[in-house]
Amino acid sequence: MKYDYLIVGSGLFGSVFAHEAKKQGKKCLVVERRSHIGGNIYCEQKDGINIHKYGAHIFHTSNKKVWNYINQFVEFNNYINSPVANYQGEIYNLPFNMNTFSKMWGIRTPQEAEKIIKEQRKIINYEPQNLEEQAISLVGTDIYTKLIKGYTEKQWGRKCTELPAFIIKRLPVRYTYDNNYFNDRYQGIPIGGYNQIIKKLLDGIDIELNCDFNICFDKDQKIAEKVIYTGAIDEYFNYELGHLEYRGLKFETTKLEFENYQGVAVMNYTDSETPYTRVIEHKHFEFGKQPVTYITKEYPREWKPGEEAYYPVNDAKNQKLYEQYKELADKEANTIFGGRLGEYKYYDMDKVIESALNLVEKELN
Repeated sequence: MKYDYLIVGSGLFGSVFAHEAKKQGKKCLVVERRSHIGGNIYCEQKDGINIHKYGAHIFHTSNKKVWNYINQFVEFNNYINSPVANYQGEIYNLPFNMNTFSKMWGIRTPQEAEKIIKEQRKIINYEPQNLEEQAISLVGTDIYTKLIKGYTEKQWGRKCTELPAFIIKRLPVRYTYDNNYFNDRYQGIPIGGYNQIIKKLLDGIDIELNCDFNICFDKDQKIAEKVIYTGAIDEYFNYELGHLEYRGLKFETTKLEFENYQGVAVMNYTDSETPYTRVIEHKHFEFGKQPVTYITKEYPREWKPGEEAYYPVNDAKNQKLYEQYKELADKEANTIFGGRLGEYKYYDMDKVIESALNLVEKELN
């Protein structure tokens, strides 16, 4: 056969595997249904600003092996994710910390904040039956009403009273004046954007763009010994057990002829009236000083088959269906499923790289 591996998808999972396989003398072909490589981390450059085309991507990890791995390909800046919530024009810091509580209740000390939250949590004195009750049991009514309810209902397209409690396992509450969203040891944005990572990973590897594997190839293709498949697992099997559900997103990007729109890279709109969940101002990821700016409004929406899938809806019904597809996948002798869509799992970027490196270890060493 012409290739050792046919890799479906040029996001982080497929690209990391292709890179490592090539290093070990394997011949790879990467096929990508879009017109560009990079999956959802792809950036479009306009006026010297890297626009995160498929939503904000902030790299963060506590895994030193993954951090060292990715730093081979690019240098990261010292961006710290400190998003802001906008509730009907009131501005609050995220994650929930002393800046948030001070603004919300006019208080100064951790003891005062703790007392208020403790008091408000008491109204749920039983096992929470839905997401609303779960959130109140963790952070109380004020934070839930202003900073969780509207955003979550837009994100999932359902009332919080109709969403299962397990979606929110914990809500970090910090009794310090610390706006750093992540707890991870390492974080940042690649200086010059994400595209160079994928370009370097796929350097010297055959790539076919605008090629949908499920249309371009038969399952019993004779071009490669093995397939690494990072597309949607249910699509691979032609939805024979039914459709897995996802949430869709719509992005609306606008150029503005001035330097600074909102003063922060990510602003969440937590009321229910504003139709979008957040506004991204891309230049702030790289401390840009350009005379213009680009903003993207992010609208969650119901997903329909054939549309771009973003978030797996990991409720009990979909999880059960995924397990059935996984049984079929395990019987495919020469196809390995990986990545967010292949494993029907919400992955942060570091976890995707970790998963790909684990496969490399298993498959190539």
